[in-house]
Amino acid sequence: MLPIPFNEAINMWSLGIVAAELASGGPLYPGEMDYDVLSFTVETQGQPADYVLDRTIQLKMEPFPDQFMEFHPIHGTNVRLDHSGTQATRVESFANGVCFSKRPLKPGEIFLIEIEDKELGWCGHLRVGLTAKDPRSLEVVPEYSIPDLTDSGDSWIFAITRNHNKIIEDSGAGGQEAGDGGLAGGRRLGRGEVEDGAVGEGDRGGGGGNNNNNNKPKTFFTDSHLHIENIRIPRDKLVGRSRPGRYSHILDDLYKTNCLPPTARRSRIGVLYVPKGQDLADMHMVINGEDMGASAKGIPSTQPLHAVVDVFAATKCVRIVQVEYGFSSLQTLCRKAIQKHIVHRMAIDWLELPEALKHYCKYE
Repeated sequence: MLPIPFNEAINMWSLGIVAAELASGGPLYPGEMDYDVLSFTVETQGQPADYVLDRTIQLKMEPFPDQFMEFHPIHGTNVRLDHSGTQATRVESFANGVCFSKRPLKPGEIFLIEIEDKELGWCGHLRVGLTAKDPRSLEVVPEYSIPDLTDSGDSWIFAITRNHNKIIEDSGAGGQEAGDGGLAGGRRLGRGEVEDGAVGEGDRGGGGGNNNNNNKPKTFFTDSHLHIENIRIPRDKLVGRSRPGRYSHILDDLYKTNCLPPTARRSRIGVLYVPKGQDLADMHMVINGEDMGASAKGIPSTQPLHAVVDVFAATKCVRIVQVEYGFSSLQTLCRKAIQKHIVHRMAIDWLELPEALKHYCKYE
């Protein structure tokens, strides 16, 4: 949990922990997440020495010192950002909704958004990806991310669909280079989607064939972090929560087991790139806490890469979800402490707390 150097002695410690659990029938350090385990450790054994905490802060915060994510002020003509720069709404039509991250992403850093609102009557959904183009260098923001931005080169955009987002590893689909170009449904992006259509659930409308993986069970979240290659992403924010209501506790279970459709309200979608070899990287999509695989391979990582979010068609509004890689903020710690002692989220309304804090505790 604390990223500090260790040696083989930790193996003996782990063996002792397992032996104690087998003997007692319960975990020696209980907790559903890192925060609970650390709190129990401090409560029973005292706070770690200052030099340990200082070393932890240096190591844990070093990769992403400037964590706060915002949308770039340069965006499509139909997009309106809120005052914080973290919510993007398409105010009319179905296009001209292309947005960018305000700053380039670092290797392994996820740009995570949640679908806030949808608009019926349009065909198509959110599009997410990466671009090596600096938004400030664009004379005009493209009307569409696919094909306009991808046709201009150095951009890798993935069209989110209701069912077919998982990328199937295939020798013919690997190693796509930056110069391949291609539209949605072409070699670079669409092949992964078509391959998934051949094995995914609810296959409708062609591309079918092999259904060997149809019965693959959903993965339950048993780890506090999502692991992609050598990248660790805290799961705490990767899965959204339903709006409070009579059946919200049931919906929350669907969220946690990734049964929520990727294009639904409250669905959370993230994009990041993972270094692969010298000056190359793979782009990964994360949907509701699950890695969809490498949707674009062999991306040149020597240039800064901005996240791209196209608030397209049926997707009307999205907001950025801030992911905390280091120690949790005071706001997050307060939220977890409150939620830990509340049986149902509707009970939060009865607490004498500021409305903003109630909202945060109910929806995060």
